[in-house]
Amino acid sequence: MDIRQMKYFLAIAKEGQVTRAAKVLNMEQPPLSRQLKLMEEELGVKLFDRTSKRLNLTDAGELLRQRAEHLLAQFDETLREIKEMEEGVKGVLSLGSVVSCISLLPPRIQLFRDAYPEVTFKIAEGDHVYLGELLQKRAIELILARLPFEGLSKEHYEVLPLPSDPYVAVIPSSWVSKIGKTSVKMKELAPFPFLTLKTDKTIRMHEQVMNECKRHGFEPKIICECSSVAIIMSLIASGIGATIFPKSVMSSFPVSVVKMLHIEDADFQSDVGILWLKDHYLSKSARRFIDSYKTEGYI
Repeated sequence: MDIRQMKYFLAIAKEGQVTRAAKVLNMEQPPLSRQLKLMEEELGVKLFDRTSKRLNLTDAGELLRQRAEHLLAQFDETLREIKEMEEGVKGVLSLGSVVSCISLLPPRIQLFRDAYPEVTFKIAEGDHVYLGELLQKRAIELILARLPFEGLSKEHYEVLPLPSDPYVAVIPSSWVSKIGKTSVKMKELAPFPFLTLKTDKTIRMHEQVMNECKRHGFEPKIICECSSVAIIMSLIASGIGATIFPKSVMSSFPVSVVKMLHIEDADFQSDVGILWLKDHYLSKSARRFIDSYKTEGYI
């Protein structure tokens, strides 16, 4: 089985039909069916269950799919590495960021673009699990995330820790008169309706905030759990509730509608890092992006 046949097989596996796969591959259906037959004859196994309208992978087919995806990714990385040997730093840098770290990217990207104007960016946003899947599929090369990263086992990635991000209280601007100052103690937040950033699969930040509240002798009155920073900020701006967020999140939102307060008696931080897959080729632009944090400091 060669690289071309692997691509044929993966297209059929993805589409579930030879006809649809042929269209994706821009070829006729009969030649593709013949290639599938040749692959099964060569391997001596059935790769698909043909008892339904959709072609479903057999156990052997699923194993081949996993191995073929890995081999093709290695093949593509090898070609890219060879091409980059004589090229400068250019092309598309694909990276992902958790929603609470997006505000950290603009200044870094601006500095990087000043140094490497031929590099363009493709950015994905999501939770740890979603970004971990994209990283494993090589759809992205780097992830900017809160630590510890919950999308992959530690042995699968390398991480460059960045300076920690202090937590602050965030309240509606209309509540400022109730507080009457620019800082609060944790227990002063206890009476407020509380909004928290949480998904079904990523709960580290939520747990960190809840534990700090408990350490100060109260459980917050949670009225909303949400996976979107923007939605939580919108709810706060509407006067619905308050939250505790990493300070960097606030740089993306106007202070006229929400108020950020220093927490006087809590010294807990949100750890941040940029991570990538172990034992995989990184493009020149990805390596330079990582190096920019090491040489210029964190922004």
